[in-house]
Amino acid sequence: MVKGQKVVCINDTFPAFIRALYKQLPAKGSTYTIREVFLGREKIVKGGDTATVGLLLSELTNPPDPFHQGQQELGFTSERFAPMEELPPEEATAEVGELVGAGAEKHHGGFWSH
Repeated sequence: MVKGQKVVCINDTFPAFIRALYKQLPAKGSTYTIREVFLGREKIVKGGDTATVGLLLSELTNPPDPFHQGQQELGFTSERFAPMEELPPEEATAEVGELVGAGAEKHHGGFWSH
């Protein structure tokens, strides 16, 4: 996952203490743009030593991480998101059908018919 990439939330189940810390949380099935990719901690409460890939999203803004010395904004583990190009087959097929339909309408009703 890289900055500027579109991702879709696949897990929006958060424990109560996370809901209390964050102002904005992602919703399952919603699309977001990666604002920043960073090396994060696995466990926020104990300041764990296991690293994970964290994301900040353009559409969501949250307060600083109270357990981070640099006051980095609270982010989300990348495991909660899937890249847009890795949609389940039925969703990917539906999107392709919509794009083909839109393209066909433009082609059919556009300057080609004049």
